[in-house]
Amino acid sequence: MSRHVAVLMGGWSSEREVSLVSGAAVANALRDAGYRVTAIDVQRDVGRLLTRLYPRPDAVFNALHGRYGEDGCIQGVLNILELPYTHSGMLASALAMNKPMAKRLFDAVGIPVAEHVIADREQVLAGDVMARPYVVKPLNEGSSVGVRIVRNGDNERPLSDRDWPYGRQVMVERFIDGRELTVAVMDDRALAVTEVTSHRGFYDYDAKYAEGGSVHVVPAEVQPEVYDDAMTLAVLAHQTLGCRGVSRADFRYDGNTLYLLEINTQPGMTPTSLVPEQAAHAGISFRDLVVWMVENAEYDA
Repeated sequence: MSRHVAVLMGGWSSEREVSLVSGAAVANALRDAGYRVTAIDVQRDVGRLLTRLYPRPDAVFNALHGRYGEDGCIQGVLNILELPYTHSGMLASALAMNKPMAKRLFDAVGIPVAEHVIADREQVLAGDVMARPYVVKPLNEGSSVGVRIVRNGDNERPLSDRDWPYGRQVMVERFIDGRELTVAVMDDRALAVTEVTSHRGFYDYDAKYAEGGSVHVVPAEVQPEVYDDAMTLAVLAHQTLGCRGVSRADFRYDGNTLYLLEINTQPGMTPTSLVPEQAAHAGISFRDLVVWMVENAEYDA
């Protein structure tokens, strides 16, 4: 009998729609590979989820993005059930999603990160808490949700009470002017370096997921030493947080220094996503990639 895989997708975070696309692509690839697949659109109802996970699958492919799907919450539920799942475990997921904590750990092992301050929303509304240009971002969202660049000469406030549903605190981070580079890590092996450009001037949510929203150059056309450094730092970041399976590290390169912006433990698996693209560059098909992830699924013992 073929192995049974449950694919978790959807959820109720700000990245729900992207997760549905990722989950559908994964489910189709696994069916094509001969697995029995149960696709589960996860709702904010743990009892319903538990019902859908019986009879027990052999493994869970976690295609959820954003809060509750990649911040350790769903990983904790699956740990309790002793169900093997893809991507990082509970602790690594929680650390990666908490941007200030992750940056502390990266800095401790010598990975360059941009300076930042944590401010209350009222402080940010009252005026600049850091010299411009700077970036405001939520402490625990993914896919550039809520991220805004505040530049010299901007007259609009960086946020308002009406359009900041991300909590009381805000991360204000020095803007690194330069090139956007990203590296996928698979089983402690860096796959490639991609440079991402966008006509929007910033690799935001729409640039990441809208068709034609960004251009991916793989392999990135940077100096060999910069390419190698990005690969090395991505693996170090993956290991520092205790990640497993597949992750993706995002950098800014200002011409002198590679700054790690964040590590994504649940990178997108959509048709425009970076990790499948880098896997293909390394000779790994999308189907082989998701099969590998399922076959290497585990839970935190």
